[in-house]
Amino acid sequence: MDGTFNENDLSRVVEADKAHMWHHLFQHKALESADPRIIVEGKGMRVWDQNGKEFLDAVSGGVWTVNVGYGRESVCKAVYDQLMKVCYFANSAGSIPGALFAEKLIEKMPGMTRVYYTNSGSEANEKAFKMIRQIAHKKYGGKKTKILYRDRDYHGSTLATMSAGGQDERNAQYGPFAPDFVRVPHCMEYRKHELGLEHLSGREFGIAAADAIEEVILREGPETVGALCLEPVTAGGGVIEAPEGYWERVQEICKKHDVLLHIDEVVCGVGRTGKWFGYQQYGIKPDFVTMAKGVASGYAAIACMVTTEEVFEMFKDDAGDPMNYFRDISTFGGCTAGPAAALENMRIIEEEGLLENTVAMGERMLNNLRALQEKHAVIGDVRGKGLFLGAELVADRDSKEPVDEKLAQQVVAECGAQGVIIGVTNRSLPGRNNTLCFSPALIATADDIDQICDAVDKALTKVFG
Repeated sequence: MDGTFNENDLSRVVEADKAHMWHHLFQHKALESADPRIIVEGKGMRVWDQNGKEFLDAVSGGVWTVNVGYGRESVCKAVYDQLMKVCYFANSAGSIPGALFAEKLIEKMPGMTRVYYTNSGSEANEKAFKMIRQIAHKKYGGKKTKILYRDRDYHGSTLATMSAGGQDERNAQYGPFAPDFVRVPHCMEYRKHELGLEHLSGREFGIAAADAIEEVILREGPETVGALCLEPVTAGGGVIEAPEGYWERVQEICKKHDVLLHIDEVVCGVGRTGKWFGYQQYGIKPDFVTMAKGVASGYAAIACMVTTEEVFEMFKDDAGDPMNYFRDISTFGGCTAGPAAALENMRIIEEEGLLENTVAMGERMLNNLRALQEKHAVIGDVRGKGLFLGAELVADRDSKEPVDEKLAQQVVAECGAQGVIIGVTNRSLPGRNNTLCFSPALIATADDIDQICDAVDKALTKVFG
């Protein structure tokens, strides 16, 4: 730590936090008898709290965001230089970093051509939903308005994105929701018995899980279904990678029924899985791709909704119609800090070979977790892609009964006591908040990975014996 704050200053900060802050994902009753954690500094993969305690951050800022690590001076300088030049103008006009990052981004996304800037992943997804609905009215007489989403997937915290939310605990007490959002089954092979598909495995299960989507389309009527929205790897719903055969079949189904494919890359995007985007692991060609967290690694607020020229052309095919364009604005989608930071973030990933490092370190961590699975019967399944991994904890391997979520949370706490911050599925699925979550920065070293897994090993031993 650099000593910017002294003890008296931090006491004032802690009191101000307790008196006035409303934190995310947090029950504040605990702070009536304890102090909040305040993160005061970060360097590389380490952060320090107000008491000077050092932590290895294995969740990249708590929510899989700080992909290139903390303390990147070049990113901060890029943002500073841009803000001194011009900080903002509404995105009805262009900006230099906005144009240059859009060009750079599209280079990484063959088949995509247009970037719509927003300020958050929720907002980016909602923009795609609005485009899909407008296309339904423009092209299909208002009929293809239904948007399908998958059980366990998460697309944001606005009411519209929660309408497409496959995590029932996140949605509880916030309804009623927007109409014409329809759920399809999850594709989690570890819990295939929940789908009545326990007799299938591998590619056969993957195709059957995708076929379940077609069953929903046929039930609803293909003429009413406009889009299918999916995460390439389900994040907060349990870190779930689809089995072989799934994505190929999904693409076929979408083409067959004229359904637009919307891939939510808010977590997976910009390197997390070892490719620029998670969907690129599976050879699919989406119509919409949304992204946020890793786009600028948290150095500035930025999210993007990216689409194809075919979609773009639909919104300018009749210039004489005053309603025939995307009548939408994102105020902070006009900030120049976001694309300025994103350009430098992308340069770092390229020049430091962080995609390759993600593949190598992801393989190391997956092997480490599998070794822990051999040692600890409480680990029922290990899964994920790149540096985006999960370990599901179960009370019984045969029945796959989840452990009590308080025990999973205790593992997180025990890791924290060792100075390692890991995650766990949180208020997502009733009775299913039992998966430990890992998303260390793409700069992770072998020593970092081993330290994380060693902390998990000790925590599991302490909690479960």
